[in-house]
Amino acid sequence: MTAAAAAATEDDRALVRAALDGHREAFDELVRRHQRHVYQLCYRFAGNHEDASDFAQDVFIRAYKGLRSFKGQSAFSTWLYRIGVNVCLNQVASRNARRTFGFAHVDRIEAPAERADTVLLRDERATHVRAAIARLPKKQRAALILRIYHELPHDQIAEILGSSVGAVKANFFHALANLKNLLQGGS
Repeated sequence: MTAAAAAATEDDRALVRAALDGHREAFDELVRRHQRHVYQLCYRFAGNHEDASDFAQDVFIRAYKGLRSFKGQSAFSTWLYRIGVNVCLNQVASRNARRTFGFAHVDRIEAPAERADTVLLRDERATHVRAAIARLPKKQRAALILRIYHELPHDQIAEILGSSVGAVKANFFHALANLKNLLQGGS
């Protein structure tokens, strides 16, 4: 851990203590520090901005309500990611039960020089990949998203998911194999 990361972790712990002592602005600062990363995590699971915003809000509500359960054995960001993964997996499963999970909507500012057929093909591929990721088992999906999109190391993913490094590596390996199969038209 770099000196800056260690200082940020200690600052987060001090903010948690202050929030537990009743200083609401301390929790507001924790939200400001981590809202971008939590939103990005939620977006990778949700596939759209509206659901990602809802999921992120739920993550911070749960974190606020459960702040006393943060023991400081890991970084606050790791604890928050764990809440985020759980919220996302539960929300996506719940929404899937009510409707087919769609990834058709992708906000993007198109480069003016791009040809329409190139943009369409790229968007179709991206939609196909997101749909395939959504079909992965929960732990594989979480391991893949945290490793590929958030570039977290296996040990931190293991801490977030509450599993061993070996299990994370296995889930990631199986996620890649399953994703390849899904993208090649397998079942």
